[in-house]
Amino acid sequence: MSKNDDAVTAPDPKPDAFEGLLCFAIYSTGLAFNRVYKPLLDRLGLTYPQYLVILALDTRDGQAVSELGEQLFLESNTLTPLIKRLEAAGMVTRRRDSADERVVRVSLTDRGRDVAREAACVPEHVLEATGMTREQLVDMQRALVGLRTNLRAGGAA
Repeated sequence: MSKNDDAVTAPDPKPDAFEGLLCFAIYSTGLAFNRVYKPLLDRLGLTYPQYLVILALDTRDGQAVSELGEQLFLESNTLTPLIKRLEAAGMVTRRRDSADERVVRVSLTDRGRDVAREAACVPEHVLEATGMTREQLVDMQRALVGLRTNLRAGGAA
């Protein structure tokens, strides 16, 4: 018997359990994005969902909670506590719509507008962290929006 006959051969390594799973690639990329956003948003006193509300209101102030929910893909039972925290921080106000009391409108306060201005630098920091060009990210964003649209339509079937 030769020395090599006694050698134990290592088994073939198992393939990565997540290799080829697009959903895991998207999920883990989301986690990586959160790690990039967190220190930037901590300085502003915002969570990522709160940041999105501030951005939406900075684009069009006085939106109904339902409109914000549609844009952010959030149900009102998730969105309302988030908005209440922004209100407690002095960044937004809530008021009933004068034409329809069932509708609650959300508006930025002066402090909320200041935070929105301070947050204007966040996308550039995130772009830099990706190591990609703006054009590459735009292409990827379009592809992901298309994927989301298809998945949402397919999920309704």
